[in-house]
Amino acid sequence: MTAPEKLLTDLPALSEFEDAARSLRGVISHTPLELSHSLTEMLGVPVHLKLENLQRTGSFKIRGATYRLSRLTAQERARGVVAASAGNHAQGVALAAQELGIAATIFMPLGVPVPKLLATRGYGAEVVLEGATVETPLRLAAEFAERTGAVLIHPFDHRDIVVGQGTLGLELMDDLPEVETIIVGIGGGGLLAGVAGAVRARAAATGRAVRIIGVQAENAAAYPPSLEAGHPVDVLTRPTIADGILVSRPGDVPFGIIRDLVDEVVTVSDDDIARALLVLLERAKVVVEPAGAVGVAAILAGKVSATGPTIPVLSGGNIDPLLMQRVIAHGLAASGRYMTLRIPLPDRPGQLSQVSELVAQAGANVTEVMHTRHGQGLQISEVILQISVETRGEDHKALTLQTLEKAGFRPVVVPD
Repeated sequence: MTAPEKLLTDLPALSEFEDAARSLRGVISHTPLELSHSLTEMLGVPVHLKLENLQRTGSFKIRGATYRLSRLTAQERARGVVAASAGNHAQGVALAAQELGIAATIFMPLGVPVPKLLATRGYGAEVVLEGATVETPLRLAAEFAERTGAVLIHPFDHRDIVVGQGTLGLELMDDLPEVETIIVGIGGGGLLAGVAGAVRARAAATGRAVRIIGVQAENAAAYPPSLEAGHPVDVLTRPTIADGILVSRPGDVPFGIIRDLVDEVVTVSDDDIARALLVLLERAKVVVEPAGAVGVAAILAGKVSATGPTIPVLSGGNIDPLLMQRVIAHGLAASGRYMTLRIPLPDRPGQLSQVSELVAQAGANVTEVMHTRHGQGLQISEVILQISVETRGEDHKALTLQTLEKAGFRPVVVPD
């Protein structure tokens, strides 16, 4: 019997998810479910946002971490716990350990965003900063567990983690019994596996069918090739703004569940995610981290064809303000509402004024200007004008470029 087949025969029962939900009362929040009128218009069916970004610690991770720690024996609790994380898992384990009176050591990379570092320490965990990426903390956490006997708390590859995350699925079914499509982001797969297991079990008990869709960042999409191969495979990841789901290999435990219970897995680009963050901020007044916005990104990118009431899960809201600033700029550019132009000009008076007048004629707004005589490829009689311009969308962006080109200028859009 292969590992995935064994997992299939050992799927958590509905009663396990319900027991987990009862054990988490008083620790987690039952997060809101809100109708999004703008996304409803885009998708053509009612779209309800599951605001798990409002959860304690700012993400769903507190669910699985608390349930996992609550099931440790007295001897295991006495030895303490250890985890490795760049943010959300760290905060979930730290708070769960604090609530249960368990000593926690968290290994985090040196570049971890300051808000996540301070929050993890604020929950009482001992934090060790080491390594440029999360790979080093993962190794050090495993070595620490081996050396001290502390219990290593994996972020997704454990049955109790999956069951704890599945309590979110029960909330979805309680709050919107008529839901027909649920969209969940995927990193290692713990949340999607838990939601799929709980929702399928609850739907089967009531004789209903619910479509479940997973979404990965295309720069870290290990599930599509793994599902094709029939077992977890490693992929070479590339940088993505959705660092919360940047995982190179599916977890063994969640993979078997996802393989058999999830209808479809799609991928989205960083541009798609940036647009989603912008829409959520502007239209829903919701602050979400990139990994938490991939479900909405899939809707905006046309990757999801839903029938009936649909719920994208906004799985977390722990975004560094500096990253938010960059992502907003990127989202504006991806939406055709912002661009930076480099324009070579003759070095004579009046050129900057002429460009400004043309941009104004096109109805665009200049937000930043840089004028320099230094640059590669410039003739001695040339200067470079670099301007940042606000536009109203792709058509208006094209009109602004055409206005400058018709006047004899040669604007080049600088990649974001």
